[in-house]
Amino acid sequence: MASTASAQEPVALIAGWEYAPDAADGGLAAGWATGEAPDAAWTAVAIPHVFDARPLPGLFAGTVGWYRITFNAPTDAEGWALRFGSVRRVAQVWLNGIELGTHRDPYVPFEMGATGLRPGEPNTLVVRVDNRKGVEPKEGWWNWGGIVRPVSLVARGATSLQGVGLLPRYRCAAGACGWSVLLDGELAGHADGPQELTIAVALRAPDGAISQLEAPVAPVAVGERRRVRLEVPITGHPALWAPEHPALYAASVELRAGGIVRQVEHERVGLRTVSVREDHLQLNGRPLNLRGASLHEDLPGLGAALDDAGIERIIADLKAVNANVTRAHYVLDERLLDRFDEEGILVWNQAPIYHRDRALRDQAGRFGALATVRGTVLTARNHPSVIVHSVANELSPRPDDIPGTRRFLQAAARLTRDLDPTRPVALDIFCYPGYPRQRTYDAFDAIGVNGYYGWYQGKRGHSTADEAGLTPFLKTMHERHPGQALVLTEFGAEAARSGLPSAKGTFEYQAGYLRRTLRAVDRLAFMSGAIYWTLREFAIKPRWSGGDRWLGDPFHSKGLLNYDGTPKPAWHDARGLFGRTPLYRR
Repeated sequence: MASTASAQEPVALIAGWEYAPDAADGGLAAGWATGEAPDAAWTAVAIPHVFDARPLPGLFAGTVGWYRITFNAPTDAEGWALRFGSVRRVAQVWLNGIELGTHRDPYVPFEMGATGLRPGEPNTLVVRVDNRKGVEPKEGWWNWGGIVRPVSLVARGATSLQGVGLLPRYRCAAGACGWSVLLDGELAGHADGPQELTIAVALRAPDGAISQLEAPVAPVAVGERRRVRLEVPITGHPALWAPEHPALYAASVELRAGGIVRQVEHERVGLRTVSVREDHLQLNGRPLNLRGASLHEDLPGLGAALDDAGIERIIADLKAVNANVTRAHYVLDERLLDRFDEEGILVWNQAPIYHRDRALRDQAGRFGALATVRGTVLTARNHPSVIVHSVANELSPRPDDIPGTRRFLQAAARLTRDLDPTRPVALDIFCYPGYPRQRTYDAFDAIGVNGYYGWYQGKRGHSTADEAGLTPFLKTMHERHPGQALVLTEFGAEAARSGLPSAKGTFEYQAGYLRRTLRAVDRLAFMSGAIYWTLREFAIKPRWSGGDRWLGDPFHSKGLLNYDGTPKPAWHDARGLFGRTPLYRR
């Protein structure tokens, strides 16, 4: 059984989990939701966990599996919730036989009120996970299923403070400049309770100096939600966060009701500015020239369920290749983001709205996509390593003519700016030439270009077959969108064998392609960087061609590292080129 903790501190649900497969999907009818399932083949597992870590073609379509754990609840059981870092895909949750709800987004954290929690007694949590894959949402990676990130019990009183953001701001007024931290969150009323509510924020600098604020807030009724924003001035000499010196403030946020602490949130804050000025992404007023590699949360034997050693493996690989930035197609595990904060590795954060134009045609599809954008931003906005929020990846190259896509992008840009006014808002696009200027792109501060010129063929009338086409495309984008930052967010080539440098699919071609592409970016002074796709090979959907030919295995082979972590020749080229490129442009 999991151990108890104080009334306000989270209880990590780590030890005691069991898993039972349910390929026939009969567990619900058989009463497994109670946790008493003698006919189930329960086995002990560690969370995070995937159903099966083997990327075999027959497993891609997905299945159903069940998890259960019995844990001791805190003696004060007033107002608690269960927090899941991520469940792929659909999670149905019961506590002591009471159904708490269903969550359908496989990539963002979520909470469910712990209705029926028994104080100071054993409690049984059951989770049914269904990762059966439909046509939507579109994804270009393996369909892992399971509870793939940590689970915890968190304190939530009669009123809770949700989505706590601590956003650093540097502003000047009346000739004086200074730093502050904006607390942004939402008060939610769950039950009748004390009406005297207070929020207390404390920020401890690396040198020990304390900045703090205590402010009363108006109560909320049961079922009501209200946004709250407070400004905390930074006292003393500010310690700025940057990759070369990633200084972090320890932050605590308390919600007090009737003078009693009912909720405590612990975060870390990095004082730094990110902006777009003079066509460049700028960090603390200095123009960036990013070099790095993207990733998927996918390691051998783990799949998407990273353990602590897996987290450290990713960090070590990025540092070894001299990457100063990384990117993924969904918001990364908060444990990874914490480590990027500590190591000074920048993150291009992105919502997994990928190839979704069909799903965005109707209002329900747009509403669901905006909910994912919201969850993505709220999860990442407390991390100083995150430098932009990208709302989507590779939607139609003509959104002006696609009403559903255009409406989504405009709404997503507004939503993201509202949730986090301290970072640029971005969009990642196809690199197809020949389309007219898209006014929809004006809603964004930065544009990520997925530039596979010379690798993929493109579309009829919009060819990308010639490597030499990359530079004219980037110049055209710069001319059409002056004042916006441009980053080459994807480029790469599959490699699985040795051969001629001119032969696609060879290690030699991949290495040459990387060198030529980075050389092209180096020659364009308006570019803010380039991010290779990807750091390591990852499991991909069956029958993936990769732009060359089907290689007969389930891995996306553009990685600089093989799936087992061994380097390809292009790894060494990337390491040298990344290491010789200063982070800041002169």
